[in-house]
Amino acid sequence: MIQGYYIALERTLFLDHASDEHIRIWQVNLEVFNRGLELIRPGARCCDIAIELNDIYARYGLLEYRSFGYGHSFGVLSHYYGREAALELREDIETKLEPGMIISMEPMVTIPEGRPGAGGYREHNILIVTEDGAEDINNFPYGPENMIIKK
Repeated sequence: MIQGYYIALERTLFLDHASDEHIRIWQVNLEVFNRGLELIRPGARCCDIAIELNDIYARYGLLEYRSFGYGHSFGVLSHYYGREAALELREDIETKLEPGMIISMEPMVTIPEGRPGAGGYREHNILIVTEDGAEDINNFPYGPENMIIKK
């Protein structure tokens, strides 16, 4: 909780080693995450953000492994209570972002067991839409250089 508001932070983690395919998929998810952070700004439509991020996953053959939207509003009571359905980063939501809105960026793909790179990949930050962009209130590292934890 920060200043009375619930927030979230999620990171992809590996213990000791990640295969080349794990790293490849992780890097794709990071490309989607970083582009998503750039797209959060006033006037951007939720559906347009989702469609552009879908294109990145599709370019790498990973769109079929995405399971839900790219982010959502945050309530004052908890992660779920107080969320607004009209402020979800999905293809069917035409809401335009406005200054003061609080929204997450949290792309995720899950590769099924038995496939190369099997596992879940997710980065998750919270942003406040400002007059000219967005403020990322999570200041925590991510990516293979930070999140492969040595034994």
